[in-house]
Amino acid sequence: MKILFTDLDYTLLNNESKVSEYTANVLRTYIGNGGKLVLASGRPLPSVMEVRNTQNIAFDGMYIIANNGSVIYDCTKDEVIRKKTVSFEDTVNIWKMALDMGIHIQTYTDDTILTCADDDEIKHYTKKIHIPYEECANPLDKLKNPPYKLLAADLNNKDKLYELQNRILEEYGDRINAVFSSDIYLEIFNITSGKGDAVTWLCDALDIAIDDAYAAGDAMNDLSMIEAAGHGIAMCNGCDEVKNIAEIITEYDNDNDGLARLIESL
Repeated sequence: MKILFTDLDYTLLNNESKVSEYTANVLRTYIGNGGKLVLASGRPLPSVMEVRNTQNIAFDGMYIIANNGSVIYDCTKDEVIRKKTVSFEDTVNIWKMALDMGIHIQTYTDDTILTCADDDEIKHYTKKIHIPYEECANPLDKLKNPPYKLLAADLNNKDKLYELQNRILEEYGDRINAVFSSDIYLEIFNITSGKGDAVTWLCDALDIAIDDAYAAGDAMNDLSMIEAAGHGIAMCNGCDEVKNIAEIITEYDNDNDGLARLIESL
């Protein structure tokens, strides 16, 4: 295992969004033996950086895949080394589509969440994603650059999100992807992005054979990553779609150091 790509929520992190001391020690040993660690999340980059810096896993030589593969960040160089965005036009049109359907929609600047409303969805989201938010009617009033992604959320009705997903893929599917990261979050990003594309790009950039890459996750937005890596790992607490395609399923769940126990055994 030369490189490990791992999702954060419900994979590396426990149910309190923490990295246990046991998991941190296993990762430290893995890094010490020459392995590379990549945190691969749907979260924005500042949120992933917060996890890295506060959970005792700020190891040398790390990389971050954020926004579902739209951003690849080199922690050593402290710089973004690849990025993919959603056009201003598509951002506005998808924003309006969600609002017309009565669905919460948000997008991001480099350091702020732009939300359609100060509602239950944004309050729930920011309990875990510790980034300030600002309410706005039109995202173009606040965006200086095309965003890395949008996120639609509904705390009570996933069917509405399914309908939005279908409409986005029907109207913009040649350039936009829309996949679930949980039952309440629909991730919307450039079709040339995705965690799987980021895995293959980074392995190529680091001259690491894809067969030496392991990728671990639990949700639908992890599917492409698990398929792209030479060896896919599904958390036993993950969705059936992920477990059905993974080569390995952990014996223990994310709240019991499932990934770390597997790494140690490998």
